[in-house]
Amino acid sequence: MHYTIEDLETNDVYKLISNIVTPRPIAWVSTQSEKDILNLAPFSYFTPLSSSPATLLISIGHKSDGTPKDTLRNLRETKKCSIVIAQPSDLQALNNSATSLEFNQSEYSSYQIDSKVLNPDYPAVPKSAQIVLFCDYYKEVELEGSKTIPVIVEIKKVYIHESLVKDKESIKIDTHRPTLARVGKGYFELGDELEVE
Repeated sequence: MHYTIEDLETNDVYKLISNIVTPRPIAWVSTQSEKDILNLAPFSYFTPLSSSPATLLISIGHKSDGTPKDTLRNLRETKKCSIVIAQPSDLQALNNSATSLEFNQSEYSSYQIDSKVLNPDYPAVPKSAQIVLFCDYYKEVELEGSKTIPVIVEIKKVYIHESLVKDKESIKIDTHRPTLARVGKGYFELGDELEVE
C-alpha cells in the first residue's frame, strides 16, 4: 500500500508517523514561567539531535485556541527546562499532565504531583524523577506551513539516580530499567533486549 502525504489530512499523517516511528521516547518537560508557575507536559515527538553540542529536539504544538503551549511560552521567556525520562510508574501523572490548563495553573498542583528541586538553576521536577536532563533553550526551527514548533534545547547537566548508575567512571547506566514509550496513541513499557550474533 502506498500513501501520498499531500493527499492525506493532517490527522491521518500523524497516525501514520506515530504508528511507524516506534517506540517514541517521551520528554516529560518541566518549565517555569516568569511568575514562578511550574508547568509539566509530555511530548513524544522528541529525539536526540547531536552529541556536540549536546542537543535534543522537541516538537511543541499549540493550544486549541492557537496560542503557544505553556512549555513553549515558558522556554521563550526563561530559556530553561528540565526534561524527565518517565518510567512506567509515572504513567497516570504523565497522562494527566497532558491535559491543557490555563497558563496560570500548574499541573503539579492541579494533579497533586509532588515536586523536588534537583538543580536550583532549573525548574523543579516530579519527586519520582530518576533521570533528568537540565537544558537551555537553543533555538527554534522554522517549519513553514506547520502548526508545530520544533525547539532545540541544549543539555547542560544530567541527573541519574544512584541506583541506575552501574559504573561511574565509564558512565554506564542501567539500560534494562523500566522505560515508558509511545507507540501510536498508546503507552508501552519497553521489553527485553535482543541478542545478535
